[in-house]
Amino acid sequence: MPAAAKIRVTGLCHHYRMDDGRQLLALDDVSFEVAEGELMTVVGPSGCGKSTLIHIIAGLVRPGSGELRVDGQRVRGPGSDRGVVFQELAILPWRTVRRNIGHGLEIARIPRAERERIVDHYVELVGLHGFEDRYPHELSGGMKQRVAVARTLAADPKVILMDEPFAAVDAQTRITLQEELLRISVVTKKTILFVTHSVDEAVFLGDRVMILTRRPGRVKESVPVPLPRRERSWDTVTRDARFLTVRDHVLQSVRAEVTDADAGPASAARGGAEHGRA
Repeated sequence: MPAAAKIRVTGLCHHYRMDDGRQLLALDDVSFEVAEGELMTVVGPSGCGKSTLIHIIAGLVRPGSGELRVDGQRVRGPGSDRGVVFQELAILPWRTVRRNIGHGLEIARIPRAERERIVDHYVELVGLHGFEDRYPHELSGGMKQRVAVARTLAADPKVILMDEPFAAVDAQTRITLQEELLRISVVTKKTILFVTHSVDEAVFLGDRVMILTRRPGRVKESVPVPLPRRERSWDTVTRDARFLTVRDHVLQSVRAEVTDADAGPASAARGGAEHGRA
């Protein structure tokens, strides 16, 4: 575990109540740490509790038991120390790019001159220069996600929680956004916890990849990725033996959670060709 934890989760358990009154155990005894400045990705089979975990850390869902701390402070609900970027866009359609990015700053009553300076900085950082006065309906899906990321960064949270933020965009845009997120993470040095269904995305982005088991989600393993973030691009990693070794290991580990115990080697081999997704 990292020595200086920005996020610390200890013994987390969570149940959902079913319509018939039964309790469904979603997460069971989940413990992990994310170091300051680390980008850790979370991957696992569908229904293993990845999104539930993000919602709990964000303070949007109260866990059944366990403890969560951000920067040493107990998480008891939503807070400005955590910024969240969801797959579903939450930008405001009646606000321009500039005013969407500055929305949190307005709520915090940051003086206008300072607010404009901060917004200008993040407009440049996420590559939206020239689109400041456009409305969301005038933007592509990828540009809308850049607005969502910039708005989160502008509020200057201690950690950023990302729940499959690039899942809804086309494949080429997704590649571009992944590379942009790596660049931004290096520049800002923010602590990021990123949930995804894509093994390739998890390994490409993460300093470590945390793999969850099938429901109830437990931490199966944490796999380090031995490639510095600043050196990664999709043009290079697909030929890098270190990336391919980690990707294959994570893929097999995740697929072991969704493959029947009686499945033979042929089934596992077929799964390895499914484009790194689980």
